[in-house]
Amino acid sequence: MGRPNFRFAALVVAVLVVATLWIAWSYRLPVRDPDGVAGPTYLQVPAIIVLAFLADVVPRTVARSWRTPRGLFETARVVAHERWPSTYLRFALAGMAVSYLCNSAFRNLKSYIPFVNRDLWDRPLDRVDRALWLGHDPAAVLHDLLGTGWAAHVLSVVYVAWLALIPITLAIALIWTRRIAATAWYVTALALNWAIGMLTYFLVPSLGPIYATPERFDDLPATYVGSLQTSMLEGRAEMLADPWAVGAVQPIAAFASLHVAIVVTMVLMAHLLGLATWIRVSGWVFLALTTLATVYLGWHYSVDALGGIVIGVAAVWIAAWGTGNHLGGRPHLIEQPVAVPSLLEDPQPVSVRRSSPA
Repeated sequence: MGRPNFRFAALVVAVLVVATLWIAWSYRLPVRDPDGVAGPTYLQVPAIIVLAFLADVVPRTVARSWRTPRGLFETARVVAHERWPSTYLRFALAGMAVSYLCNSAFRNLKSYIPFVNRDLWDRPLDRVDRALWLGHDPAAVLHDLLGTGWAAHVLSVVYVAWLALIPITLAIALIWTRRIAATAWYVTALALNWAIGMLTYFLVPSLGPIYATPERFDDLPATYVGSLQTSMLEGRAEMLADPWAVGAVQPIAAFASLHVAIVVTMVLMAHLLGLATWIRVSGWVFLALTTLATVYLGWHYSVDALGGIVIGVAAVWIAAWGTGNHLGGRPHLIEQPVAVPSLLEDPQPVSVRRSSPA
């Protein structure tokens, strides 16, 4: 603990895995490979690793082959050795394993919610929303303000883009950058988002406005999100009818919004790691659009978004402590010696330095 590795994240994942196995055994529920619908995970994961490895090594090999007398295969061997020494390979594989196990446990636990806690908090959450919005329904306010035409399609794209954002940022952290302290911090923060979010799901189970009061969203046009919402409701019904049915899952949970929480974590990490201004600004814009999308499309109550903000901030702070990235209790990147270049650097050792206080 307190060092740039995945031990703290592994502890979080261990708690999720134990909870998954215990609930599955207690309630006679299945433990599934959540990605099995796209093929066996024992084939998917190695394929992802190989593709990421090739995406990292091949462009460098081609670029360097123009200015070196070595043959192409010899150049590839040298680049692979420089980019992937055994120490970093173990580090990256550990991060991938932690991330996959965390996501798998999270998605299984999400399916178990209605079997463990049958209460639904949609009415209290809706009352809190109306109080915050001075007696108005926030989704209706947004529909009146933005309309129910092009805005629905734009926000649908934003919402779906979030699904690709996590694997992309994980690939950047684990494959293409070599800031091991930052990578450990980010991967641990994501694990904490899943874990804290899952706790709120079990304590305050809710469906979200689109399922609790679907009539409020009748004016929205057909979008991919609309079909996704329908398929998720069908999956929940199938899971409740027969938990052991092939493909049955329960993917619905509203409080708190992990869409918002994880983007908050990404934005904060971008600032704390001193990333380029355009990345930080883009992060804030995407956060604003994601928050709008979750309420506008009916996935979440606005109070869910507020809960997501709290989770995202807490995950960054706790992960900073768990990976040693803090000074005086404040999140602060503590750089470590790295002998492997980042994506745009030539292969040469990087000296130890301490980043400026965030």
